[in-house]
Amino acid sequence: MLSLLQRISPFGRFACASIALLVAGCSTTPVNDQGNAPAGMYEGSAANAPAAPVETAQLSTLRTLTAQQDRLYRVAAPLLVSNAPLCRSYARNLIGFSAKNKYSYSSDYVAAAQALGFGEQLQVTGVLPDSGAARAGVMRGDILTSVEGKPMPQGENAERDAAMLLAPMVAKRASVKLGLLRGDRSLTLGVPLTLACGFGIELGNIDNVNAFSDGRRVLITRGMLNFAHSDTEVAYVLAKELANNALRYPTRLRMTATEGGIIDNLIRINPDTAPLNGTAGVRPMPKDLDIASDTVSLYMLARAGYDVRGARAFWQRLAEQYPAEVLNGYTAIHPSTAARLVNIDRVIGDIQAKIAKKEPLFP
Repeated sequence: MLSLLQRISPFGRFACASIALLVAGCSTTPVNDQGNAPAGMYEGSAANAPAAPVETAQLSTLRTLTAQQDRLYRVAAPLLVSNAPLCRSYARNLIGFSAKNKYSYSSDYVAAAQALGFGEQLQVTGVLPDSGAARAGVMRGDILTSVEGKPMPQGENAERDAAMLLAPMVAKRASVKLGLLRGDRSLTLGVPLTLACGFGIELGNIDNVNAFSDGRRVLITRGMLNFAHSDTEVAYVLAKELANNALRYPTRLRMTATEGGIIDNLIRINPDTAPLNGTAGVRPMPKDLDIASDTVSLYMLARAGYDVRGARAFWQRLAEQYPAEVLNGYTAIHPSTAARLVNIDRVIGDIQAKIAKKEPLFP
């Protein structure tokens, strides 16, 4: 999905916006059981090497990180696509897929990325369900060769250069014409653009149970991902941070630079954990703002098809296991648990009543 937001890849040197360019959340590639190619590669493609690569430390790390990031993207996708009206001025035209090459990762991980099937050309790593790309037939593993008749950039700066090429196109068109290589076949597809929330989705490589938003990205830590018992619980946290961005809280609370710096740090494979022993400079959110973003987040969840009925139990469990006294945890910067739970109960009742009456789901 072309988000055109400058974002840093959790693995590397460029903005994933480079090809967040293609997907609002920087998606990554799930790996098949043999680990010798990105899932969805085609028989006869160069990525389908007959022998599995040696399992180096870098390859193992990259395999784990890509699986976690792919899970985040999968959970975030319906939230992004279903909530353009609630994201207001942050809604963007997106193409509906993500793409990477072997240089999408830091220099230490290029060989590992190549072992997973990435080369010089940008390759589709995920297609957003119900997007224009999905309807047009774009598939995971497709190689991007051209857009509107212009060659798609390759090599070390491919993501950044592709973002610059695509940005003016999506601003002026309802669809774009993509040239693809699928196995041995060359294809040209007309891809309608998809209006969606233009926020980046990031994984934080730390075990602290927390989440952050800086006005253009949301980040969930590895610790929060592991704390969640299900994808629906992951969605509760993602929706909460998306709502914070949609309501412009990072700007209103003058936390954009602080939380942006935290996100830039945590998306590195080996972040600096020293500044994160406390709240890292993030001020506790005022109760009225926290309640308002809970309201928006619950509507985002319902619009995306998630079951909101478990939200209260999730936030209560989080507050009990990681109370405000745990300064590097989520509750320390969202301390108004009692008031939040009362409001969550009320909003869930309102949402269920609107669903029963088949009324539009707007706060």
